[in-house]
Amino acid sequence: MKKIRKGDEVIVTTGKDKGRRGTVLQVFADNRVLVEGVNLAKKHIKPNPNIGEAGGIRDTAMPMDISNVLVFNPKSKKGERVGFSVGKDGSKVRVFKSGDAVDI
Repeated sequence: MKKIRKGDEVIVTTGKDKGRRGTVLQVFADNRVLVEGVNLAKKHIKPNPNIGEAGGIRDTAMPMDISNVLVFNPKSKKGERVGFSVGKDGSKVRVFKSGDAVDI
């Protein structure tokens, strides 16, 4: 079970986009995450007249290391570390280190 999942709102802790928030679009097997609107790179696109695609330069989100993001806690308005707790019914639940539940 991963601590950061697709759909989580995260905040970037290091790098050129430090402090920016975004939603996780994809989690890769090599411990990298793709965050919406963060870590943008310019990509040169060739025109493809068969599908009507115009060429040019586009900004695309690039994957970043999972250690550079923290899950955003809406209660404390900050990024926090995530751990696991076993519920009374025996289910495994993600919780913030401050004690709040991640999945509500």
